[in-house]
Amino acid sequence: MNNERVYKMKISSIYPLYIQKAERKGRTKAEVDTIIQWLIGYDKQGLQSQINREAEFASRKSKTHHERT
Repeated sequence: MNNERVYKMKISSIYPLYIQKAERKGRTKAEVDTIIQWLIGYDKQGLQSQINREAEFASRKSKTHHERT
């Protein structure tokens, strides 16, 4: 599977969509944050920093949680 298209997406453009979908399903922003932080390996400040600088998913420097374990 070619994930190149996904990795070029900006976190800042996808993040609000995740929040909207989660809230439609009765979930919270905090739950989405927890999952995203686990998946891409950022803490709360790191995630917000990536959103603010409009980083792409591929630009993350650390390994994801599931790659570390």
